[in-house]
Amino acid sequence: MADGSAHVGFLGVTRSLSGRLWRQRAADADVVRRHQLDHSLSEPLARALASRGVTVEACADFLSPTLKALFPDPSSFADMDRAAEILVDALEARRRIVVFADYDVDGASSASLIVRWFRAMGLELSIYVPDRINEGYGPSPAAFRRLKAEGAELVVTVDCGAAAHDALACAVEIDLPVVVVDHHLMRPGEIPAVAALVNPNRPDCRSGQGHLAAAGVSFVLLAALSREARKRGLCAGAGPDLKTWLDLAAMGAVCDVTQLTGFNRALVAQGLKVMSGWGNPGLKALMEVAKSQGPASVFHVGFLLGPRINAGGRIGRSDLGARLLSTDDPAEAQALAAELDALNASRKQVEAEVQEAAIRHIERESNQADAPCLIVADDGWHPGVIGIVAGRLRERYRKPVIVIGIDRAADVGKGSGRSQPGVNLGRAVQAAYEEGLLLAGGGHAMAAGLSVRPDTIPELRAFLCERMAVEAEIAAAADGLEIDALVTTRGADRSLWSDFQRLAPFGPGNPEPTFAAADVRIERPMALRGGHVRCTLTDGSGGRLKAVAWRVEDTEAGRRLLQEGGAVHVAGRLKPDDWQGREGVELEIEDVADPRRT
Repeated sequence: MADGSAHVGFLGVTRSLSGRLWRQRAADADVVRRHQLDHSLSEPLARALASRGVTVEACADFLSPTLKALFPDPSSFADMDRAAEILVDALEARRRIVVFADYDVDGASSASLIVRWFRAMGLELSIYVPDRINEGYGPSPAAFRRLKAEGAELVVTVDCGAAAHDALACAVEIDLPVVVVDHHLMRPGEIPAVAALVNPNRPDCRSGQGHLAAAGVSFVLLAALSREARKRGLCAGAGPDLKTWLDLAAMGAVCDVTQLTGFNRALVAQGLKVMSGWGNPGLKALMEVAKSQGPASVFHVGFLLGPRINAGGRIGRSDLGARLLSTDDPAEAQALAAELDALNASRKQVEAEVQEAAIRHIERESNQADAPCLIVADDGWHPGVIGIVAGRLRERYRKPVIVIGIDRAADVGKGSGRSQPGVNLGRAVQAAYEEGLLLAGGGHAMAAGLSVRPDTIPELRAFLCERMAVEAEIAAAADGLEIDALVTTRGADRSLWSDFQRLAPFGPGNPEPTFAAADVRIERPMALRGGHVRCTLTDGSGGRLKAVAWRVEDTEAGRRLLQEGGAVHVAGRLKPDDWQGREGVELEIEDVADPRRT
């Protein structure tokens, strides 16, 4: 085997210490050869493309995605032209428009896109973001009545609204026109009576862009607005330069964990280039408080910028993120970024406390060990972090998890769940609601939210475990890690990393490449603060590969990585290591297997 090349070897038969089956990604040999010949690609990279379903014809657009080649016709979206007409009418009439946004990154990004287009056209819009704790998700009749009383003449909801039937019915009653810009799933026959509803996931939309985040839908809306404004002679030339706001479209797409394929992939790829200029004062200020620099990447968006923007909606003031992304004042941006940074630090502390408590619950409750779904609940757990904690626990235990924070004063528990591939959590929660076990509940396959009376939680646990038992058993048997290539410690070098970077940006639909190294020995293991483990890996190739595993110290994998001289198989992702100008790589270990068990 040449260093760094693809190899089958042990990968098809290995189960890791966490119980996951390691599998090499399947790829059609003929497609691999054609990728190599037609596009001059290395065999490992050609195999990775083929295994991701990228055809030879689509290869060029995949490796170099452009808006010119992939931008959809705005008119292909149901109600898009109608929405553009309504909004440009309001622009011409100088009507008071309020953007009603969700409190997460996608909502903040979408709101900023709309606000910035109208600002460029000479009209300043207001932003309204509901308080997560006091108002809950999305529009409500009370919020719309308040906006109407304050003089709003038109409301644009972004990243919310498609399912807000009571609020939208209220808007009709009080004569408040509403344009909905959303991306959440809708059921057939559930199109409410609104001025316009733009959502690629509404049943009658034929755009084929259902994987877009709300920010992506909003960006297409800007193109429709510019087209309508040009038609009416309202702007010179092409109108506002939409490309300068691609960074906001990329923020929403990455932080909402959308499929990075097709047009959405182009939005992120080109948006990261725009973001790297740090022209948005809010994003620049956030990078400064995060003490980071350099060209923007999915890592910056997903792990440095996004969590700080979300912190406002989770445990602080819900409108901070939208205000930050919308401001052109560097001083205001710095103040807002500092506030969000402080809130994010508090969020981390609250999250850690809830997570530790939840783990204690799971470990001491014997009936949870083999349960198909883990449900933990306690008094006072902050509703702004339970979703993050559920996601962390799902990663740890490899099964669906629901975390419920109980408010005894209100006699209600608010829960958030995250699921495993193959287990439809949203459908199970909906069934529990229909069974009368929940006050409210819903979601999609991988995530769900619910409200429940505390005294019915045991009954809810029994119902959901029975409901998901078969799916969970099948999912556990199929739980796997897809390996792109088997490498040696010598072959895992900067050139291999650089070659595979041509597949970036990574995310759902295009996962970051995973590499496995067989029979490596552990040298200089070290436990780090926060439960992380760092070590050096060696093998017969003569190479030495730095490695780190996050949050594993108290797991079986972590204990094996801390054994000096121990032999393991490892799988993970290569990251650049530029410390002191060395231009090397480091392996972020995702999973560990015992060679003796293969």
